[in-house]
Amino acid sequence: MDTTVTGTPQLDHFFSSSAARLDRWRELHAKAQTWAAEAQRAKAGSGRAAVEAALVELYALEDFFAYPGPRLMKALAERISSDDALGVGRMVRRISGALLSGSYRYDGGEWEMTDDAAETTPERLSPTFSGGDTQRPYFETLFVTPVPAASRAKTAGELRRLRRTDDAMIYEPVMVGSVEDALLATILNGKIEAVVIFDGIPVPSQHDVPLLRDLLRTRTELDVSNAAPREVGVTLAKMIKHIRPELDLYLLTDRNVEKLAGDPAASMIRRVFYEVEELMEVHLNILEGVADRFSTPFFDNLKRYAARPIATFHALPVARGKSIMKSNWIRDMGEFYGQNLFLAESSATTGGLDSMLEPTGNIKVAQEKFARAVGADHVFFVTNGTSTSNKMVYQAVTAPGDLVIADRNCHKSHHYGMVLSGAQPLYVEAFPMTEYSMYGAVPLRTIKQTMLNLKAEGRLDRLKMVTLTNCTFDGHIYNTYRVMEECLAIKPDLIFLWDEAWFGFARWSPFLRPRTGMGAAAALEQWRASPDALKAYEAQAAEIGEDLDPKDARLLKRHLVPDPRKMRIRVYETDSVHKSMSALRQGSIVAVRDEDYKHHASAFREAVFIHASTSPNQQIIASLDLARRQMELEGYELVMRAIETALAIRRAVGEHPIISKYFRVLGADAMVPAEYRTSGFKDFLAPGTTWMTALKSVREDEFFLDPTRMTLVCGTAGYDGTAFKGLLASKYNIQMNKTSRNSVLLQSNINNTRSDVALLVKVLLEISQDIEAELAEGGETGRAAFAAKVKSLMTDVPDLPNFSRFHDGYREDPNSVTLEGDMRGAFFAAYEEDDCEYVPLMSPKIDERLKSGPQLVSANFVIPYPPGFPIMVPGQVIEADTIGFMRKLDVKEIHGYNNARGLKLIKLSAIGKAHSGAKAAPASAAQSKGTAITKKGR
Repeated sequence: MDTTVTGTPQLDHFFSSSAARLDRWRELHAKAQTWAAEAQRAKAGSGRAAVEAALVELYALEDFFAYPGPRLMKALAERISSDDALGVGRMVRRISGALLSGSYRYDGGEWEMTDDAAETTPERLSPTFSGGDTQRPYFETLFVTPVPAASRAKTAGELRRLRRTDDAMIYEPVMVGSVEDALLATILNGKIEAVVIFDGIPVPSQHDVPLLRDLLRTRTELDVSNAAPREVGVTLAKMIKHIRPELDLYLLTDRNVEKLAGDPAASMIRRVFYEVEELMEVHLNILEGVADRFSTPFFDNLKRYAARPIATFHALPVARGKSIMKSNWIRDMGEFYGQNLFLAESSATTGGLDSMLEPTGNIKVAQEKFARAVGADHVFFVTNGTSTSNKMVYQAVTAPGDLVIADRNCHKSHHYGMVLSGAQPLYVEAFPMTEYSMYGAVPLRTIKQTMLNLKAEGRLDRLKMVTLTNCTFDGHIYNTYRVMEECLAIKPDLIFLWDEAWFGFARWSPFLRPRTGMGAAAALEQWRASPDALKAYEAQAAEIGEDLDPKDARLLKRHLVPDPRKMRIRVYETDSVHKSMSALRQGSIVAVRDEDYKHHASAFREAVFIHASTSPNQQIIASLDLARRQMELEGYELVMRAIETALAIRRAVGEHPIISKYFRVLGADAMVPAEYRTSGFKDFLAPGTTWMTALKSVREDEFFLDPTRMTLVCGTAGYDGTAFKGLLASKYNIQMNKTSRNSVLLQSNINNTRSDVALLVKVLLEISQDIEAELAEGGETGRAAFAAKVKSLMTDVPDLPNFSRFHDGYREDPNSVTLEGDMRGAFFAAYEEDDCEYVPLMSPKIDERLKSGPQLVSANFVIPYPPGFPIMVPGQVIEADTIGFMRKLDVKEIHGYNNARGLKLIKLSAIGKAHSGAKAAPASAAQSKGTAITKKGR
């Protein structure tokens, strides 16, 4: 992505603000050391000019950070003016090191102008710290004030004097004087946790910020150009909350504070104060607000529980760790894991702990905090993975006979969820990426056509839910708002389940948040409440009518809007917290934003009882609590850094003259067909691409590519995905995620560092150099063999099979246009071994039956890894393309396929038998969801 305008780094290039700032300090450090070396050799040079030029680039950025702050920056400038090259070198080295290590957050000496922190005496300490402050959490608070820049240091000093030794945390003020500067600070400074806004602030920044102004012009709801000076404060609060909803906002005004505090338009403001008459109250509220996010109810109680002297007489010998620490044979277990792990184990739900099944104490509060963090009405903790989270939702909101539109390539837990609940899958196909042996995402047109087909056949009332994977394994992100908006125009009470197992981190990115299930649900609620919503619907109704005609071809082409008076917002989102946040493996949540949740709350409770363990892992629960704390306090900065890491990998691979000959990271132009990228966006690193270019794609395109998920093509280096993944793991200690026939998936997350990037680049270079050496040694024969191997991996790829259909015996109406079927009935039919047969995959019998019959009907799920989705489901008629694809697979792991016996098929003579658990009658509209939950499968 282009970070410059006429060669000058853009201040509002938001994707790489953290890394760019540190890089600039490192550049200044290098130039300062060069100048210092010149001074030591008494040699004239351009060192000072280079330092001054580098410092000019830093000045604009440093206005938005507390450290090093105006005092140290002024001292640095004075040393340069006095030609003190050695002093400048020492000071820049110390500041740069403090920024890199973060030591300024707990070491008061870093704020002093002396070059040696050890020389600092208590009376010379900055007012920021005192001797006992080293363990106190540090953050920064943004003050947006109209006072002149010259007076801001005085205000900052007054705030520091409010600190008390018993404050649990410590913060440094960041002072800015305009709306635009406040937005820049919010975007650039991830250490900011609270914002205090004074009324009457001006709008324009003193800095050159064209991209920010372009953004403001495109968002009419954030336009402050015509706002009265007295109204700017509330508007700014809305803008900041839109960017970083986790921040605490405070407003200081001399208006009628009572009226303003009760105004729904100011609901995002935590507290309104009357000017500065209560500055201590402002200070205390800042601390209390951050402390509320810092609080982890379950983890805090678990720590207290572990510190108590408790005798255990329950069924958990590892609790307290005595059976381990006193053992002659497994003491190394205790030494490896540490004693706290066992002190914090218990099967009790009393004594300060709580029950996962019936939370009434700290788990309940922890779940409520997580709901606040992700923008949900309810959150439920799950300690056995998102597979269970998905199945809980199916059992809570669907019943036997309900129809569910589902991506055929979704995770197996969705398919099994429908087997358990009795809902019938109506599979829709994602667009294929045959060259890379993977599927993308399901086009909205396909979903709309399926719904309109149901409406045409008079069965739309049977459709209960749409479930889609967002983002997909390979990084395809849906336009969640648009999908729900148009689907609700056809069926206004439709439920949506967004499987965001890989996308939980996106909540903390203003760039990605609008494409999450919860983010889009909030936006839909906001749209519905606006006067424009009804106007848009009435204009549509005047053109195409209120009762949509499913035969009207215009419906597939136009952007449909729902009737705001009838639409219900019913959204479920499942997140694998452990996949993208700092939670232990299997830590997951179900997030609920469903206006009709009360109608099936008891069913959801039953689903929890069915699937949740009665012995949940305390440490997983605690890690969910802690993951929420971390993301609410530093998630914005961490996610931004993960995106920076991904862009660094893309750039390093794409620009390296040797690596790029054999490897490449696919951009949106390769992963998303042009018809779904109407913005014209091609890749983050395409020439001329800016932050606004990417933002336009996020808003407009049907699919967007998650920047943190990178498909690295290795087939052009002569490696299939599985072999390349094995090579990296066994020889270089680099672990990858998913593989395809000719690629591997890299995923950057909040755990990755630039050192990880350096290792990856070094390894790719080494492998590329080895290839070049082998090609040079092998001569023409070697090059021909290499080319043939690349061709087999990149060109001779099997076509991807689509879902065929369910056998007529598992369909209520074989003549229906739609392809739903009773997968549950087929699943349980396969339990009767006498009613099944096995045919080897390579057997001629397969080909004979494909040509002449009888039909091949799958008895179970067949899931090859990769690609990791079912190519056969129970009751599916197996066709030639599926057999051909499976025969060409060169993977070792195929779930559901018995290599010794072959494909498991249901005998046609057995289809239609009365198996227990076979096809259920459609659920009536009045059927109790509690009844649906407790029905047994067999």
